[in-house]
Amino acid sequence: MPKSSRKQINEDGKKLLRILQQNSGNSIEQIAKKCGFTRQKVWRIKKRLEKNKTIWGYSAVTDYNNMDLLHYTVLFKRTPKPLNKEIVDDVTKGYLEDKFPEGNINIENVLYVHGEYDWIISFTAPNINMMKKFCEILMNTFGDFIDSYSVHETMISIRKQGIKNPISEKEGKFL
Repeated sequence: MPKSSRKQINEDGKKLLRILQQNSGNSIEQIAKKCGFTRQKVWRIKKRLEKNKTIWGYSAVTDYNNMDLLHYTVLFKRTPKPLNKEIVDDVTKGYLEDKFPEGNINIENVLYVHGEYDWIISFTAPNINMMKKFCEILMNTFGDFIDSYSVHETMISIRKQGIKNPISEKEGKFL
């Protein structure tokens, strides 16, 4: 049997990623069936995607309300001042959690973006006071590099990580 072309290998990887993004908890056999691949092919592609860091990891998509948590997004606008190595390490190596020792903050996303704002952090907190405390710590740590910021509380998650919220129609009354 001839080896697949580079283009076909990439297409197969994308197909598998779409299925994994919908439910990575499915068995290899279930995923293979949805992709139309053999179990061995799914396993081989999955291992290649993990090895080359296309897949960083796996996580559960959760309903924060059921966990008594609130979800926030903070948008930061940077100053033109260059970042020092310590700040770059704090952001890129995941040291932000260390800045909040109580452990009540779960950082979901840290994104450096192009647009009106430069940096986005999304996280959960048990209450608004913890959110404010976390933002205060961020400002104390990165304040020299932040021109302004804006905090937003998530009211409804319609879609997260590509997964449609199973109760979004019920929660649609807020819209």
